[in-house]
Amino acid sequence: MIEGFGAMDATAMAALVARGEVSPGELLDSALEAVGRLNPALNAVVLVQEAVARRMIADGLPRGPFRGVPFLLKDLGCEAVDFPSHNGSRLWANTRYPRDSAIYARIRATGVVPFGRTTAPEGGIGPATEAAVYGGPTRNPWDLARTPGGSSGGAGAAVAAGIVPAAHGSDGGGSVRIPASSCGLFGFKPTRARLPDGPYAGEGWAGMAIDGFLTRSVRDTATFLDACAGADPGAPYWAPPLLRSHADAISRPPRRLRVALCDTTLTGTPIDPDCRAAVHAAGRLLEDLGHHVGPARPQADTETMMRAWTDIVACGAALSVQKSLAGRPLTADDVEGVTRGAVAHAATISGARYLEAVGQVHAYGRQMAAFFEPWDILLTATLAEPPAAIGRFAHDTEDYVGFRIGPQGVFAYSPFCAAFNASGQPAASLPLHLTAGGLPVGIHLAAPFGADEELIALCAELEAAAPWAHRRAPLHV
Repeated sequence: MIEGFGAMDATAMAALVARGEVSPGELLDSALEAVGRLNPALNAVVLVQEAVARRMIADGLPRGPFRGVPFLLKDLGCEAVDFPSHNGSRLWANTRYPRDSAIYARIRATGVVPFGRTTAPEGGIGPATEAAVYGGPTRNPWDLARTPGGSSGGAGAAVAAGIVPAAHGSDGGGSVRIPASSCGLFGFKPTRARLPDGPYAGEGWAGMAIDGFLTRSVRDTATFLDACAGADPGAPYWAPPLLRSHADAISRPPRRLRVALCDTTLTGTPIDPDCRAAVHAAGRLLEDLGHHVGPARPQADTETMMRAWTDIVACGAALSVQKSLAGRPLTADDVEGVTRGAVAHAATISGARYLEAVGQVHAYGRQMAAFFEPWDILLTATLAEPPAAIGRFAHDTEDYVGFRIGPQGVFAYSPFCAAFNASGQPAASLPLHLTAGGLPVGIHLAAPFGADEELIALCAELEAAAPWAHRRAPLHV
């Protein structure tokens, strides 16, 4: 194991390679050693392709910003010829792909050395990662009795434990930001269509899903976003062009911003005291930095949006399942309970209702845009509670609607993230807080549509003012 391996971010690790102090092969050795030591407890890394990684190194890595850094792909999306995928499900286990996705090709061009995949819940539905295809739940290195979040839960656990310094994720309702909050990491959801979807999808979940990264530092995310940004050929729409790169944006603080502080859910429900305290601490820090902070809560119709989100995702799940079944009946051995419930719910949704749901999501984006007219940033918690216990969001229930928007459902636990998948706005989770019991609590910042540079510059300013790199999970390299 290379000294300090588990504490470095990807930028620092790549610098060692560039200076000739370590080789890509030695870094891969350290990552594989970390998998062997920690993964039995975490169950985060799957489908390891060591031979593929060794071949990539032998063939010569691209001269990108992360040349030689070991890397993991989420086991959902990021389709790649050399990396089969279970997609979190027994139904899709060992899927092979005939061509690389655009996002994978751009990640590879950074020079990383991908060597495996990370666990995800079936179909990406849920804020925990406990898919049956992996033989058990994925656990949080901060507390093995708790979830690392979902759907990029394996990625969050692997980065927090120091197995890799950064990993691919994706976010259709908080699936990068929820694990970032749960695992004490940085997670950034870009503006809709900032990153490519093709060629395997025209758009994810009616435009609500986008790829992303789990990282230890803002600079790593900025570099990945710069390397991967831009639509792929034939994309149905593009994000507004950036005025400058993410890396340039974080090189200096943003202008002094108008920050709306909301210490309840977006519907006015109280949140856990630890999460509320974290929001107010972040507000004080922003004030100390010279930003204007005031109380405000969006009056957008969040409950209607969440019902629309729930219907759209059910239809997406049903389409994927039905295509794989190829006309045969669905059985309990094919998919887990929540997915069966989603398929059943989708069968009750007419084409007219689906279009109505998409329209409600679009209307929500306009409502949120109106809220941001007098504000530059919305500050909330990322989750309404600290990381949930293993089993709370198990997929055995077939009550899909209750699982999502019932009184104890996903929306009650994660009431902030999906709002910005629906609106398409950029949003980030920052690891600014720990509970008295030592659990990470993320702070959530959202900005107007297209204002990615200003948001990530603010994230970098907060990272410099309240560094988090020294915080390490109890189970780590």
